[in-house]
Amino acid sequence: MFDPESAALIAVVFLLAGAVKGVVGLGLPTVSLGLLTAAFDLTTAMALMVAPSFATNLLQAVVGGNGRALIRRLWPFLAAAALTVWIGAAALVSVDLALLSGLLGLLLAAYAAQGLAGAGISVPARWQAVAGPAFGTVNGVLTGMTGSFVVPGVLYLQAIGLGRDALVQAMGMLFTVSTLALAVSLERHGLLDGPLGLASAAALAPAFLGMGLGLVLRRRLSEARFRRVFFLAVLALGLYIMANAAFGLR
Repeated sequence: MFDPESAALIAVVFLLAGAVKGVVGLGLPTVSLGLLTAAFDLTTAMALMVAPSFATNLLQAVVGGNGRALIRRLWPFLAAAALTVWIGAAALVSVDLALLSGLLGLLLAAYAAQGLAGAGISVPARWQAVAGPAFGTVNGVLTGMTGSFVVPGVLYLQAIGLGRDALVQAMGMLFTVSTLALAVSLERHGLLDGPLGLASAAALAPAFLGMGLGLVLRRRLSEARFRRVFFLAVLALGLYIMANAAFGLR
């Protein structure tokens, strides 16, 4: 399906995205989706992302020692985030992809701006029974429409007072169930076929290699400085995707 140049580009994208995840603990879906959407199209990018995102985030979800406690606390949020992906995915076959690409760019830019500003919210425990499913539903619909898992789900996980290790593991859980639900939705809409599935599986090797390199870099770089560069790059990528989408809508 892909010529050698495209296959090489895909490998480089997942090598880079894996390295980012290795350093900061997140970012593989964000980086790979943004770069692949700019190079190909939104639905192809979403399909290619499935295997590397699922495998790397499943590893993150099961490591940390907080699994049972997080599932008991977060299952309404996680269930809503997974079960509503199909609603958003329906837009992939009925809405102009340039419009959805623009929405992806907007979400990436908003995520980056929030990260650069260090802004956040706080959700008291008494509100979480309602807020969790509400945030999960919005996250699921946007995941189905754009392939992006982070807005507003990561904002919610940051808002409920999880410790650092628990937060990283909880994000792994969110990204894992979201990726699985997205894969099912793409397949049912005919947007994830055998060749794309094989290409996605082939991207596992560069993704895990990138993660290994990122873990090495984590010991040598200031994480705070790297996160700032990461968010600036995501902001630029989001703005670029929005600009491309605006031309596509003309």
